[in-house]
Amino acid sequence: MGNSLLGIGVSAVNNAQLNLLTAQHNIANVNTPGFHRQEAVQATNFAMSTGAGFIGNGAHVETVRRMYNQFLDAQVSAASTQNQFYNTYSTEINQIDNLLADPSAGLSPAIQSFFTGASAVANDPTSAAARQSLLSGGDALVARLQSLYSRFDDIRSGVNTQLDTLVSSINSYASQVADLNGKIIAAQSLNNQPPNDLLDQRDQLISKLNEMVKTSVVKQNDGTYNVFIGNGQALVSGTSSFSLALQTDPTDPGQKNVAYSIGSGYVTIPSANLEGGGTLGGLLAFRSNSLDNAQNALGRVAIGLAQTFNNQHKLGQDLNGVLGGNFFNIASTSPSIYSNANNTGSAVLTTTLGQAGALTTSNYNLTYSSASSNYTLTRVSDGTTTTLSALPATVDGFTIALSSGTPANGDQWLIAPTRFGARDISMAITDPNQIAAAAPMRAAASTANTGTGGIDLGSVDTASQPPLNSNIQNQVSITFTSATTFNVTDVTLGTTLATGVSYTSGGAISYNGWTVHITGAPAAGDAFTVSTNTGGIGDNRNAVALAALQTKNTLANNTSGVPTTTYQGAYAQLVSSVGNTAQQMQVNSSAQQTLLNSATQTQQQLSGVNLDEEAANLLRYQQAYQAAAKMIQIGSTLFSTILAIQ
Repeated sequence: MGNSLLGIGVSAVNNAQLNLLTAQHNIANVNTPGFHRQEAVQATNFAMSTGAGFIGNGAHVETVRRMYNQFLDAQVSAASTQNQFYNTYSTEINQIDNLLADPSAGLSPAIQSFFTGASAVANDPTSAAARQSLLSGGDALVARLQSLYSRFDDIRSGVNTQLDTLVSSINSYASQVADLNGKIIAAQSLNNQPPNDLLDQRDQLISKLNEMVKTSVVKQNDGTYNVFIGNGQALVSGTSSFSLALQTDPTDPGQKNVAYSIGSGYVTIPSANLEGGGTLGGLLAFRSNSLDNAQNALGRVAIGLAQTFNNQHKLGQDLNGVLGGNFFNIASTSPSIYSNANNTGSAVLTTTLGQAGALTTSNYNLTYSSASSNYTLTRVSDGTTTTLSALPATVDGFTIALSSGTPANGDQWLIAPTRFGARDISMAITDPNQIAAAAPMRAAASTANTGTGGIDLGSVDTASQPPLNSNIQNQVSITFTSATTFNVTDVTLGTTLATGVSYTSGGAISYNGWTVHITGAPAAGDAFTVSTNTGGIGDNRNAVALAALQTKNTLANNTSGVPTTTYQGAYAQLVSSVGNTAQQMQVNSSAQQTLLNSATQTQQQLSGVNLDEEAANLLRYQQAYQAAAKMIQIGSTLFSTILAIQ
């Protein structure tokens, strides 16, 4: 009996000691990230068979159990990766939102100041100060556009830097997970017991990894984890890890993509496959869905303003009597086209700018198919496809042409119509005298006329301009052969433009790129002339038209080809789009943080360390230890009594 008491007492002491150690371990790791509370699991020893029945033989600790619930931890992991996604996206887009909406740094004040200068020239076309003010406003507008583009480019560089850091961290965590897989296998083989602390370390690494990139984890029969990202790329398989790398996009040399190691090389992972969560997904989604679009939208404003202002400026005449030229320069990089580095054909494609109003804010992918001998143009923003049976072809405000060579099946090109519009815009004139404020023609009635007909100064036609009709400054005579008919003669060329034209008072008379209106009742023999606006330094007709462009719809053509918004309207759309997305991401981030807190709280109720509970356990196990020790003392006394019998 004494021996049995001693044995049971020793097992009880050991059990109490193990429980004390477990409680102390929990307390020591109360602030350790990823630690799961542990609990010693006791079981009864086999009973001892006697004539009086089975006598209990104490207890033993079977294992130390980790308080882990796969479902709860998976909920925390899913909430965490989405939380990181929204936080990252929100942080990045707020940079653009703050930049565009800034009343002093945004584009709207620069546009307003520029057109204030145009209005000043329209009010006084002879004023050197007003003309210089318009040029200064143009310089400031160009500088503001370039500054905004530069800031966008800085943000893009920052995204690439973060991607590079993330890829390095992901590779490091993946390697550590693979290493822990090996250690866990080795530890379990020693006594077939779970190495709880190693399991916690691995789960914590997975959690950190999941904050960077959305992962899926598959547990294997040997206790190892296989970790996958994207659409199934294995990041960890058993004790092996696979690395990621940043590589230049084969189609877009200015873009960095995440690539996956296969053998001795890397294969690009489509960005869309990585945008499901994590910091990496947030950066990629921000870049493709917001940064690219914002940069393109800004470029569209720059190109649209430059082209339409140039078009009107060319319809005028400067102080030197010379027809107006370009006010702004539009670089050949608008639009830009990039050949995929993996193309096997020899085709060289070029792009040229068409009508700015038809431009969108999207990039385009062009693919050649030898089976149909067709090109397929895909608008990235909405997936709209257009089949081009031959080149050159014009779509959405730009023209694609085959410059040389022959395409091969599957060859691809990226077209960015407006990406560099804001970066590469510049001033084309620096001399105030070159501002074409006047119209290049004017009309007058002959002093010998006997009728009551009158003619306006006329205006330059814009429907088919530019280029400006080369004969616009020729002298043209409108001579009435009767009260109701007239002939039109190009005096400069000595040619007849029309005869017997029916007269309608106030009707438009259009030749050589201009339009005049004659009203009243001309008499037979009355003549009117349209000629060069010689000495027209006080003429403001073209300046008025230039100033009116501020409020004229010139961009974002609808399906009928009609422009739907102004320069500032297009910019306001950009500001609104970015602002709405920023607000949406902020709301999503706050909501996701609430979900994460809730999931974490539920998980911690099971797995977290409660110091009050552990303190109570210490007292309980201490008393159990003392009782077990007393049991050993009693057993020893009984055994000594037996030995003392003579």
